[in-house]
Amino acid sequence: MRETGIEAYYTLKDGKKLRFGYTTGTCAAAAAKAATVFLLSGRAPETVHIRTPKGIELDLEVLEPSFSDGAASCAIRKDSGDDPDVTNGILVYAKVRSRRDPGIRIDGGTGVGRVTKPGLREPVGEAAINPVPREMIRKAAEEALDECGETTGLEIIISVPDGVEIAKKTFNPRLGIVGGISILGTSGIVEPMSEEAMVESIELEIRQKRALGETRLIISPGNYGADFAKDVCRLDESRLVKCSNYIGRTLDMAVSEGYPEVLLIGQIGKLVKLSGGIMNTHSREGDGRAELMAAWAVRAGGDAELAREIMDCVMTEEMLRLMHERGILERAMEIMGERIDYYVRHRVKDQIRVGVVVFHENYGMLCATGPAKEWLEEVKTAGTV
Repeated sequence: MRETGIEAYYTLKDGKKLRFGYTTGTCAAAAAKAATVFLLSGRAPETVHIRTPKGIELDLEVLEPSFSDGAASCAIRKDSGDDPDVTNGILVYAKVRSRRDPGIRIDGGTGVGRVTKPGLREPVGEAAINPVPREMIRKAAEEALDECGETTGLEIIISVPDGVEIAKKTFNPRLGIVGGISILGTSGIVEPMSEEAMVESIELEIRQKRALGETRLIISPGNYGADFAKDVCRLDESRLVKCSNYIGRTLDMAVSEGYPEVLLIGQIGKLVKLSGGIMNTHSREGDGRAELMAAWAVRAGGDAELAREIMDCVMTEEMLRLMHERGILERAMEIMGERIDYYVRHRVKDQIRVGVVVFHENYGMLCATGPAKEWLEEVKTAGTV
């Protein structure tokens, strides 16, 4: 494979060099530029030069040029670098034809999803091509027009033949994007193991639920919380947003989107960290589980020997067992809940009501803060949240 210019860019994670890649938006823009040159000059370029919003310049190989029915088509292969991206290696196509009306019209074809619910960056009915990639495609086509000395209007159709199947592995079905993937990328570059792509997906889902009229945002770090919410709390799983480790940022989003209420449900292994003010629960951001559990055990009446035993534990289940055997589990969890309540209210600056439910698979619900119990009682009586 020929060099593109991306080879020089990498990030360090855990002492390893991880190579950057480029987004579907960059691929779409490059394909559109190549197809426009092909349409206007009669010759498909072997490579196409593009400058990403991040400022990184790329020379990408043009694949599968074809011409039929007055339209030129070219493809660019997606390279996600060392990021585990389901779109890595796919071909992104642009088909370009002239139009009588001035300006550039951009739409999606096969494998590019279409928006069916409000709350996303594109209106209902439009192709799921986000604003930055749209602008990249437009700018790339305008550069091709300038290079060829032309001023004609253009119609550009972006397609991803593998997009229909790939979309099933993404958040798109939950967001009401049907028929394919989204054309994404705010910087044009994929940074390996970047948090921003995950956070952006969470933000989109939160914004959409608000646009659909939700007033109480229900969040959980992952599958354990989702299962507990569904099986034990009898909550409608379709209304729950998985926020991964980004609890603090998710609370920030809830405030920004104007939610009056948030219900957080999660397993103690992650949520105990909130009692120490740790709002990103990934282990690399901070652990402190044993230290916090030992502190709440002592506050509940446990002695120094119990604290030492807890500090020697690896799993929170063992810590809970030790407190249960000493008869202080209920009080320790109550104290933990008070600290969780303090920190989440501090995070949202008391602008919204936040309830938190902490559980363990073997011990059930360990604590419920703020209005959480009241809300769960509503479910029992009314069947809704």
